[in-house]
Amino acid sequence: QARWPTNLAQACSMLLADGVVQEHKVALQRRYEEHRDKVNVSSWSLLLVESLSDLQQKEHDLMQVEATRGAQKSPLRELSLTALLEPLTRVSLSPRVSLTVGVAGVGKTTWVRHFIKLWRLGTVCPDISFVLPFSFCELNSLEKLSAEKLLKLAFPHLTDPSLVLSRHCKALLILDGLDQFRYTLNFSEVAPCDDPKKEVSVEELITNIIRGNLLPHVAVWVTSRPGVASLIPGGLVDRVTEIPGFSQKDIQLFLNHFFSENDYGSKIWAHLEAHKTLMVLCYIPAICWIVADTLMFIIQSGSPQNLPRTCTELYAQFCLMKAEVGEPRGREPVKSELLHVSNRKLLGSLGRLAFYSLIRHKYTFSEQDLRAYGIDPVLLQCSLGTGVLVMEVSILNTVYRFTHLSLQEFFSATFYHVCSKRAIFDLFSESTMTWPKIGFQNHFKNAFQHSQQAANGHYDVFVRFLTGLLNPLALKPLSALLTLGYNDGSQKAWAAGFLHSSLSSGGPEVSLRSINLVYCLHELQHMELLRGVEEDLRLGTLMGKLSRAHCVVLGYLLHVSPECSEQTNLTNCLTYSTIKCLLPQLLYCSHLRLENNQFKDDVMELLGSLLSAKDCHIRKISLAENSISSKGAKSLSRALLVNRTLKSLNLRSNNIGSKGTRLLAEALKMNQTLVSVNLQNNGIEVEGARALAEALKTNQTLKKLILCSNHLGDKGTIALAEALTINHTLLVLQLQSNSISNKGMTALTEALRLNRGLESLNLRENSIGVAGAKAIAQALYENCTLQDLDLTANLLHDEGVQAIAGAIKFNQGLTSLQMRCGQAFKKQLTMSLPLFFSLRGNTVGIEGAKALANALKINRSLQFLNLQENSLGMDGAIFIATALKGNHQLSYINLQGNGVGESGAKVISDAIRSNAPGCVVDI
Repeated sequence: QARWPTNLAQACSMLLADGVVQEHKVALQRRYEEHRDKVNVSSWSLLLVESLSDLQQKEHDLMQVEATRGAQKSPLRELSLTALLEPLTRVSLSPRVSLTVGVAGVGKTTWVRHFIKLWRLGTVCPDISFVLPFSFCELNSLEKLSAEKLLKLAFPHLTDPSLVLSRHCKALLILDGLDQFRYTLNFSEVAPCDDPKKEVSVEELITNIIRGNLLPHVAVWVTSRPGVASLIPGGLVDRVTEIPGFSQKDIQLFLNHFFSENDYGSKIWAHLEAHKTLMVLCYIPAICWIVADTLMFIIQSGSPQNLPRTCTELYAQFCLMKAEVGEPRGREPVKSELLHVSNRKLLGSLGRLAFYSLIRHKYTFSEQDLRAYGIDPVLLQCSLGTGVLVMEVSILNTVYRFTHLSLQEFFSATFYHVCSKRAIFDLFSESTMTWPKIGFQNHFKNAFQHSQQAANGHYDVFVRFLTGLLNPLALKPLSALLTLGYNDGSQKAWAAGFLHSSLSSGGPEVSLRSINLVYCLHELQHMELLRGVEEDLRLGTLMGKLSRAHCVVLGYLLHVSPECSEQTNLTNCLTYSTIKCLLPQLLYCSHLRLENNQFKDDVMELLGSLLSAKDCHIRKISLAENSISSKGAKSLSRALLVNRTLKSLNLRSNNIGSKGTRLLAEALKMNQTLVSVNLQNNGIEVEGARALAEALKTNQTLKKLILCSNHLGDKGTIALAEALTINHTLLVLQLQSNSISNKGMTALTEALRLNRGLESLNLRENSIGVAGAKAIAQALYENCTLQDLDLTANLLHDEGVQAIAGAIKFNQGLTSLQMRCGQAFKKQLTMSLPLFFSLRGNTVGIEGAKALANALKINRSLQFLNLQENSLGMDGAIFIATALKGNHQLSYINLQGNGVGESGAKVISDAIRSNAPGCVVDI
């Protein structure tokens, strides 16, 4: 017994030496060689995340994608497959249990197959001897077994499972598709089992493996849809990664790659751009293929005018396409009577299977399940069955599933649509008697009642399709496949009224269930209310119009419109009640503008909870020109302690004062995501400046701080200057209109001698005189980091300008010397010029012009010179013109308001024509 570990280690070494590992790799290659995945994930990365969000845990997969438009919150980092099971740092350990989540159709199984391929080739995890992949679909057919028996059943070529599972052989167990497991994993009540030879139920076996009671030395990788993945306790998972869906760029690349013939890709892309709800579907790769394949089929058939506008129309066309499999593309469609004979019964049976399986949360089926609903598996190899149900064969069993969950939901809706016209009892109760429900309208209401009561959005997409089937354009492709009575349009009109009345009811907040009602209206193509809100949002005329129904529609627009969500401008149109109503949907905006709404502190508590939420996706928020006080700042500061997404905070023109600033400063000491903070015109004063200075000494992420018009004075400026000697990560500091004199300026320039991070310093409209100018000149001899210095409207005079000009001869960091120019040209230049140096309104005269001219003869970095509103006169213009003869770098000069006269203008013009023909001059 004492020698057993040594003997086992030797046995493992012999096992590896005998080529068992190579035989295992060959077996895996044979198992997966027939799979040809449509999406290549080789260049993609997984997203390492902290945990699952509430949206992921509670909502339908498609609603998750729609709410976020496929965008992810900022992940902790991106991981390639090569790093999936590796330590993140030199001192950390490899994860034992890794969890990878992704919505249905995003490619979880594709990632697993790709990983196995890379492992076989030795590209990833070369230290792992055995990769043991299982799908939960396979495990569904098992009842009671041991770990060793499971391994022997799945991999019969591994003749001694005990050696493979020993701690001397490094192994990875892959469990793919937890959401398809028919058993419930009960981690709190499972009986512990640590014997790999002991037979237990399959759910106990898997639970003990994940918990670490069984095979604790074996690494485990689980993949799942997010909602089911949340059933695994977070404490058991060492690493959570997420598979990102397509971005719009990915969709375009996908179309151009697979549908490049006859420019189909660009035609499909143009249609998706015009119909945002279809574009959102394509964030999921599996649906993107369905959408693109269907649209190409319609275009090839010579009916581009019939391209679908809604999801229901799309899936109806998809079914028609599958019913025509075997017919050459481009020819006339199969006759209706032929479709009726071969496919009507199959469609009904598939619909019944889909509906009652959807109720039970069942997404994979055995052959026995199919036969129970009257489906002959042989029929699935032809006609409508082709591409609707897919068969997956493994050593353990054979299972069937719909190509995508949304297709199961569509077939469910077609079954319900037909049966509800003649059913007497509740269709949601297959085997029990219920109170009679007679007539289509009662059944339609009943379906929506189940949808609205479902906590996890389980029936959201089902009722969308059910509503869409009342649209004649959606029903037309299915006319030969469904038993349909006469449709006079009355049911469509009734459904529109029912949905509109439902919009106005509900709780105080707009939930995703409510927004799904607008999706249903879109499927019905009843768009009046939607178009009205969209137009008001575009024109900025929403004020006074935000009823609850309007708020629900606005929430819908935040889902489907990238323009609306990326720049959500709700300026001057919100009240406490409307923002409370919209709050759950504002989570998913990227840039939220809530300016000039006169928000009080009670609203700030709501916004604080918004920014504190785990699901918050907001990166920029502007609360300028409201009535936010220190109490509101307190709510914001609490949120900033936990928020991990916000990059930019604009509080311009509020009333947070020094007390509110101190609270925000405390948060800045801890916050690691904010990059830009605008506190202009908030009465910060000296105490607030000192608090911010203390925060800057520890904060390493803030890049831009705007403190204009805050009465900082010299004392506040000195405190900030002291912080700049320590902080080298702040890039932009704006101190315009703060009563800063030479004393404060001297402190700043002393800091600039040590600081090597600050690139832009705005000191416009202060009281900086000659002494301050001389101080900044001395700093410019030493500091070459500063690129943007604005001294507009100070008291520099000629003597101060002469000092700065002397420094410019040696400083090659400055590229722009300006006062003020036309806004359009200024914007164009400042995009390419990193320095903004202004001397506007500083009474620069002839001597100052002479000094600047001498500096320009030497300096070769300035491209932007603006001496507007000074006193250069004609003589000063001559000095500048002389400098231009040796300087060809300047691209813009502004001498407006300097009294240069016609003679001065001519001298400047002549110099420009002969020496700098590309330069623009304003005189």
